[in-house]
Amino acid sequence: MEDQLKEVPTHDLESLLCSSNRDFLIRNSGDQVKVQSLKGKKVGLYFSASWCGPCQSFTPKLVKVYNELLSDSKFEVVFVSADQDNESFDKYFSKMPWLAIPFSDSETRNRLDKLFDVSGIPHLVILDENGKELTNEGVVIIREYEAKGFPFTPERIQELKEQEEEAKRNQSLKSLLVSPSRDYVIRSNGEKVPVVELEGKIILLYFSIVAYKESLAFTLKLVEIYQELRKEGENFEIVMIPLDDEESSFKQKFEGIPWLSLPVLDKTCAKLVHYFELSALPIVVVIGPDGKTIHPNVAEVIEDHGRKAYPFTSEKLAEIEELEKIKRESQTLESILVSGDSDFVIGKEGVKVRVSELVGKNILLYFSAHWCPPCRAFLPKLIEAYHEIKAKDDKFEVIFISSDRDQISFDEFFSTMPWLAIPFGDKRKLSLSRLFKVQGIPTLVAVGPTGKTVTTGAINLITYHGADAYPFTEERIKEIEEHYEKMAEEWPKKVRHALHEEHELDLSKHAGYYCDGCSEFGQWWSFWCKECDFDLHPKCALSDKDKDKGDVQGEDEEKNPKEGWTCDGDMCHKA
Repeated sequence: MEDQLKEVPTHDLESLLCSSNRDFLIRNSGDQVKVQSLKGKKVGLYFSASWCGPCQSFTPKLVKVYNELLSDSKFEVVFVSADQDNESFDKYFSKMPWLAIPFSDSETRNRLDKLFDVSGIPHLVILDENGKELTNEGVVIIREYEAKGFPFTPERIQELKEQEEEAKRNQSLKSLLVSPSRDYVIRSNGEKVPVVELEGKIILLYFSIVAYKESLAFTLKLVEIYQELRKEGENFEIVMIPLDDEESSFKQKFEGIPWLSLPVLDKTCAKLVHYFELSALPIVVVIGPDGKTIHPNVAEVIEDHGRKAYPFTSEKLAEIEELEKIKRESQTLESILVSGDSDFVIGKEGVKVRVSELVGKNILLYFSAHWCPPCRAFLPKLIEAYHEIKAKDDKFEVIFISSDRDQISFDEFFSTMPWLAIPFGDKRKLSLSRLFKVQGIPTLVAVGPTGKTVTTGAINLITYHGADAYPFTEERIKEIEEHYEKMAEEWPKKVRHALHEEHELDLSKHAGYYCDGCSEFGQWWSFWCKECDFDLHPKCALSDKDKDKGDVQGEDEEKNPKEGWTCDGDMCHKA
């Protein structure tokens, strides 16, 4: 109850954004803008970085909203960079029409990062005209509502949500596909088909970018299923929702497709992306004969089961799930890694290693890519753990599954690894990603000696425990947790420390943190001030005599701000 009644924080902008020797912000032109000029405006604090893929994707959306609101002059954005060098900052900031904390002022950037508890980027905190925090969910609001979300108050967001709920309650095929200026969909030859003619059918809304490689492969499979169902006389249709941003390339690819589509660049396409809360492609939404949604995405089911999944009802999908359960229970290493003639992985110089030679070993499947900074940051830790484990147990191996964009990048990245890999461009990469539901990289999946999945979250186990986590089973993790519990038995529950004299520090469990004493990464135990969010490693908080009781992880961690980050489709998260 106390948390519910806690007052929303209000910030003085000058105290928040200025430093002892700076009272201004900068534009990408180098011009200085006094912080006091922001008074009376709503201000978005945009935590972002050039190395973060989700940030690169979100920034153009924020630019669009910013420019739409520019004439009103009541909204400003301040970029708070997590870049690693001034060159990267300048290049990224050159794309932004708003203000920024100077890159040189790392003290203010770090202070804001901690004050607003930034655990992932992109992150957008929006303050009202008086500095009162309106929301720390600015990224979600911009993605969902764009400029319609202004003035970003809880009342405005609630109003928009109620409008959405009302629309969903009254959903029909017309409400989904018809716009004020258009009541039809189109065929590849340009023929217009009235939406009213589709009513009463099962409709698949296929969200796609025709030039996107993954969409292209899926489209070919979907064409085959479409032709089978139409030949059998099933009462259904597919309507493509094109997300392409270039009309000529869309038209060229659309020529050989047998189903219907919304016109490319039609505003309804973006509306439907938001309406169905979509993220990754491909997406296939099933609409029933009554115009209501049957399922929000059957793309994976279609990929795995094809025609057998029709008509995509809950009963049919439950039947398929039961079959999947049986399949998981009979999983072997060969069943997941062998496909047709592809019954091998590769070592150095492309030497083939038969999957049959790996049977009976503990295997880590390492989904990663050279272009991904968190992957590159995690790699040294995985290599270290690999050598430690191999020294104790030769029945262990890692297999690299690449998301690199070309052979050269694959070769360069794989050359730094001491283990095996699936060849670049191998179709098994897609099937393995689907099987283990890989949403972001780096991802590390542990497969036991029987070939059954041990855990899909091995990346956190390696990050926090290194080689000690081997063989990544629940039993082993329980042993580690018991060890940490025992470690702290003789430690004090509270300490006072010269680095934080104003409050006592409580012995607390933290999944991961950076020590405010030595700046090193730590996990599990911390001496913590809840009020100030101040952490100290036990090794820093305790005397020389006490700090050696137990191995406190983090003492030798490198100060690498990218290490411990994981990027998914929407955000790069701190561990």
